[in-house]
Amino acid sequence: MVGQPPERPGRPCVAALLAGGTGTRIGSETPKQLLTVAGRTLLEHALRVFHAHPGVDAITLVMAPGHLDAARTIVREGRYHDKVTAVVEGGATRSDSTRAALAALPDRPCHVLVHDAARPLVSPRMITECLEALATYPAVNVAIESTDTLVAVDEAGLVVDTPPRAALRRVQTPQGFRSEVLAEAYALAAADPDFAATDDCSVVRRYLPDQPIAVVAGDERNLKVTTPVDLEIVAALLRDGSR
Repeated sequence: MVGQPPERPGRPCVAALLAGGTGTRIGSETPKQLLTVAGRTLLEHALRVFHAHPGVDAITLVMAPGHLDAARTIVREGRYHDKVTAVVEGGATRSDSTRAALAALPDRPCHVLVHDAARPLVSPRMITECLEALATYPAVNVAIESTDTLVAVDEAGLVVDTPPRAALRRVQTPQGFRSEVLAEAYALAAADPDFAATDDCSVVRRYLPDQPIAVVAGDERNLKVTTPVDLEIVAALLRDGSR
């Protein structure tokens, strides 16, 4: 049975931590979100930030198939059960995992923050600013400015465009939504045989183009662990007190 966040004035906030990755690119047989850094798994580093945030009422963990018991152990041993209301199995793609999170949302409208569990250094400030933006906008993206020049290439790998850097941002998570907006976007996506996406704001942008998406500032430290080098960087940042 899916748990419900507590009743309170306004919309409750549910954080959906997507931990469905397999760790293939990091070269580990263990899912990367279960790798231990500075005494905690990547999943727990992210989980404890959302758990401690006063604006987050409930948390859904979306875990890689075959590893739900590991997630439940983290919840039990860390005493996160007062906010973690569901531990559900993720899908073959990131979008499938988001759909699993949507299916576990409460029956009433809420705010939902979708976060990659492989970003262990998410900050309370980002969560707060996402929730503040959702008071005005139906969707919000966390992003940082690009310090590098970016180019677009064709199928042959030849440069076809150099977009103005000032207008570009590098997307991070969490991404925030009014639950009915994200649910509608994914319902429309389900009818599209060509659907593909690597983040949830792009799904809203594609299928509900009239819905404005706000942007709040991310942080260079809020990196996604994808390669062994990323893991070393996170370990160094944690040693230096970034958490």
